[in-house]
Amino acid sequence: MDALEIARWQFGITTVYHFMMVPLTIGLGLVVAIIQTAWHRTGKPEYLRMTKFWGKLFLINFIMGVATGIVQEFQFGMAWSEYSRFVGDVFGAPLALEALLAFFVESTFLGLWIFGWKQLKPAVHLACLWIAVIGSVFSAYFIIVANSWMQHPVGVEMIDGRPVMTDAWAVFTNNTALVAVPHTLFGALAVAGAFLLGIAWYHLWRRRRDGVDTIGADGKVIPGEAATIAGRDRADHTVWLRSLRIGAVVAMISFAGTAVTGDLQGKLMFEQQPMKMAAAEAACHDGTGFSVLSIGNIGSQNCDDIVAVIEVPGILSFLAKGDFTTEVKGVNTLLPEYKENYGTHLPDNPIYGERAGQEIEYLPVMEVTYWGFRMMIGFGGLAAMAAVVALWLTRKGTVPESPWLMRLAVFGILAPFGANAAGWIFTEMGRQPFVVAPNPDPSGIDQVFMFTAAAVSPGVSAGELIASLVTLTAVYAVLLVVEVKLLVKYIRGGVVSAMPELAHAPADENEDETPGDKGGPGKPAGDVLAFAY
Repeated sequence: MDALEIARWQFGITTVYHFMMVPLTIGLGLVVAIIQTAWHRTGKPEYLRMTKFWGKLFLINFIMGVATGIVQEFQFGMAWSEYSRFVGDVFGAPLALEALLAFFVESTFLGLWIFGWKQLKPAVHLACLWIAVIGSVFSAYFIIVANSWMQHPVGVEMIDGRPVMTDAWAVFTNNTALVAVPHTLFGALAVAGAFLLGIAWYHLWRRRRDGVDTIGADGKVIPGEAATIAGRDRADHTVWLRSLRIGAVVAMISFAGTAVTGDLQGKLMFEQQPMKMAAAEAACHDGTGFSVLSIGNIGSQNCDDIVAVIEVPGILSFLAKGDFTTEVKGVNTLLPEYKENYGTHLPDNPIYGERAGQEIEYLPVMEVTYWGFRMMIGFGGLAAMAAVVALWLTRKGTVPESPWLMRLAVFGILAPFGANAAGWIFTEMGRQPFVVAPNPDPSGIDQVFMFTAAAVSPGVSAGELIASLVTLTAVYAVLLVVEVKLLVKYIRGGVVSAMPELAHAPADENEDETPGDKGGPGKPAGDVLAFAY
């Protein structure tokens, strides 16, 4: 058993799992804030229902994200102590700001939003949600600043073998971070858009299946009411149709945003980590062609085993340089350069353990980089295409009766999750064998890098890491079951699951609100804790 490989598996499993919650929290939080703003400005009851329902799901996911995120700090201390020592002087500032400022603001004002429905004035209550959402965006920014420094070290000097931050402004305005932040935010909105679309489609389909909504002679929907089912009124139809169309629009806008920021990110990667992007394109030789499909022997790290089946000339040059003629260095050209700059073998140093003196493999696992890059784009494109189709199919006010289309819409929620996960796996594994990547550009800071083999804790055995891996995976599996059961329960329950007062109020009074002192939407009555429950 190899302690380094087990530590990497543990980090990968827990981090990707945690990141499943992050984009939904950020994206859904922004959408809920926009919907509540619409309710505050218009007073329309359907916006209140939307705010309560989607807000309920947002809170469930937020709580699970906090629980799974705690493990990350535990991991750094247990399995990656050498890495923590190396980056500590740089990471101290952004991570402290994330915990003490961004997360503190986010959690505090989210608490005020949860429990302030009756106690706070509507404008103040809405402001609490916006402050919490902005806090989550800043939280993401500080985390990405730290991660981007690992991709492109700036603002430091090497003192006694460790990077010491000398220019905080350079660290916080790292061009890698300034591109990665909007790319991540658009990815989060893509998740939220698909989430709204899939769930709203399911509820519209259920209304058709149960005969609540019918189709008129002109092909347009006739919203109905089910007197025996709480919340199944005409406003309920508006909730789901409006949610679906908002989700579709958000999904399309976010795909365009990820495409633009992803292109900028790709151009930076070609400059800062040329081997990563060459491996992502299976570009073994210098050239301009983009590989649409390449095949090779599974597990082989030999470029001679890879054959480009479909290649489009000029596209790789455009991705790297913005033109169609500049030749881009391939793996076979980059390997000698990496060996010359950073050595052919790991140093004979006890910090590397049994790996000391081993030959360095500078080519990342190409199956991961090549297909991870394409899965990221492919899943994102599928979600955007589904959004366009959904807008067309619902132009007459409801969804088709087909249960298969409903299932596709629901399972389509997973597509942007897959795109986000594939993108992060590509970003992190494509950096190998470095945990802190060096700057190949002569204008960058020289000799600031760290091999992954030197980052693992020397005092932790493979057996201890196996035990922690099994334990954490089991805990995460339990949390996954809890989150899925809670989400499924409240999704199936519809708006009534977030507004139990609808099940007890007459149809003409079921919004349970009283007029505000100054007009506009008022404060919902009832137990203040009901929304949290």
